[in-house]
Amino acid sequence: MASRRPVAGEQLAQVDNPDPFAPPVWRSPVYQTPHAVIWIVQLARLVWRLVWFMLTHPVLDAVVAGLVFTWYRLGWPGLAALAGFVVAVLALLRLLCPDWFTRLITQPARNRWRWWFYRRRWQAAMTLAGLAPTYRSRVLLPVLAGVRAVGAVDLVTVRLVTGQAPADLADRAENLAHAFGAQLCRVRTCGPGMVVLDFVRADTLADPIPALPVTDYVNLAAVPVGRCENGAPWLLRLLGSHVLIAGATGSGKGSVIWSAIRALLPAMLDRWVQVWALDPKRMELSFGRGLFARYADQAADMVALLEAAVAVMHDRAAQFGGKTRTFTPSAAFPFLVVLIDELAFLTAYQPDRDLRKRAEAAIATLTSQGRSVGVCVVGALQDPRKDVISLRNLFPTRVALRLDESDQVDMVLGDGARDRGALADQISPLPYTGAGVGYVRLEASPDPVRVRAAYVTDADIRAMAAAVTSYRVLPGGDCDA
Repeated sequence: MASRRPVAGEQLAQVDNPDPFAPPVWRSPVYQTPHAVIWIVQLARLVWRLVWFMLTHPVLDAVVAGLVFTWYRLGWPGLAALAGFVVAVLALLRLLCPDWFTRLITQPARNRWRWWFYRRRWQAAMTLAGLAPTYRSRVLLPVLAGVRAVGAVDLVTVRLVTGQAPADLADRAENLAHAFGAQLCRVRTCGPGMVVLDFVRADTLADPIPALPVTDYVNLAAVPVGRCENGAPWLLRLLGSHVLIAGATGSGKGSVIWSAIRALLPAMLDRWVQVWALDPKRMELSFGRGLFARYADQAADMVALLEAAVAVMHDRAAQFGGKTRTFTPSAAFPFLVVLIDELAFLTAYQPDRDLRKRAEAAIATLTSQGRSVGVCVVGALQDPRKDVISLRNLFPTRVALRLDESDQVDMVLGDGARDRGALADQISPLPYTGAGVGYVRLEASPDPVRVRAAYVTDADIRAMAAAVTSYRVLPGGDCDA
C-alpha cells in the first residue's frame, strides 16, 4: 500500500472522513437549555438595561417624571399647556440667544438625528462594501463611534476592526458615498485605529462668494480669502510662509490673489505691508497697479525686481542677525509680499537663458531664506510639472485649483493627496460653479480641505486702488475719511 502524503495545515474538523487511519475527532456534547431559563435571563438583562439607562440619563428621567406628574394631576389639557409653554420658551431663547440655542439644542439634536440615520444603514453598508471581515465564524463591523454634522458635511468617527487600515476604507470611499446618499466621501486618519469619514451631502461652494468685507485688523498668519466647505472661513497664512497657487486657465487664480490683496488693504494703507507685483501677462495685476509699491511687466524689469527683493532680504538679515529671531512688521521694515502672476514664465518659458537662471536663483533664495525676515513669495502657475517649476517644495502653503490631470494633484499638494479626497481634476470648468474652488492643506492637518476664494469684481479692484492712491497723495499720508 502506498504511503500517505502528509498535508500541512491546521485540522479544524472531520466530517465523513473515509480515511480509516485518521485520528478520531472528539466533540463536546450539546445540551438544550430550558426555555424558562432563557426567558428569565433575557428578562433580567432587559431590566438591567432599563435601570442603567435611567441612571445614565438623569435629564431625560426628570423630563419624563414631569410629564407623568403633569398628566396625573392635570390630564391632557395640562400636558398641552406645558408643551405650549416649552415651545414659547425655546422660541424666545432662539431669538434672544441664537448662539446658545444652536450650541446646546439645535446642534446636539441634529447630531443625534444624523447618528440614527447612519446607524440604521451601517451594517448593510459595511457588509456589502466588503469592510466586514469574518473572524472565527463571527462577522466584525467597524464601530460607529460618533457623528457630528458641520454644515452640509457629516463627520463620522469610525473605530477600525483589528487588522484594518485607513486605506481599506479609502478604497471603498465611492461605495460608502452612494450607500449613505452623499455626494462624496473622504477618509481622514485621526488616531491609531480611528478614522473620520467626511460625507459631503451638498455642495456648499457651488455659488460664487462675494468679495469679503475689509476689516481694520490684519493678521498675516490668518488672512481671510474665502470659505471652507464646512462653512468656516478660509484663512491663508502669509507670515512665515510662501504660497503656491496652481490651476488651469480659468480656474480662479485671480480670485485667490485679489482676495489676499483685499484682506491686506488696511495694512497697506498703514504702510507696514508692501506688495511688489510681477505681471508677465500684463492683464491681471495691471488692473490694480496703483495698489502695488513696485510693479514690473517686462522680463528684465521683473528679474531686477526679484533681485531687489533679495537685496532687501539680505539687508534685513544683516540688521536683525544676533538681535531677534522673530520678525515684527513695521513702517520701517514692512512685510514684503512678492506677487508673481505667472511663475512659469520666469522659470521655464523665458527664452533668455541668463534671465531665466537669474530669476530661478532669486526665487530660490527668497523662498529658502525670506520667511524669517518678513518676505513672502506668492506665485501662481498653470502647469505644476517638475520641468516647469522645480521649486514647488520650497512653498509651504500650496493651493490646488482646477487641474487638467489627476497626477497633477499630488504634484501640487504632495503624494497621496488625491487619494485622501483632493479631487482637483474633477472641479467644474464652468466659471460660475468652479472658479476659485480648490483644495489646500491647512497647518492643523495634513488632509486636504476643499475651499473657495471670494470673487473680487473689477469695481472692487478699482475702489481698492482708488483708496490707496488717494491715501498716498494726501499730505502726511493721512487717510481722508
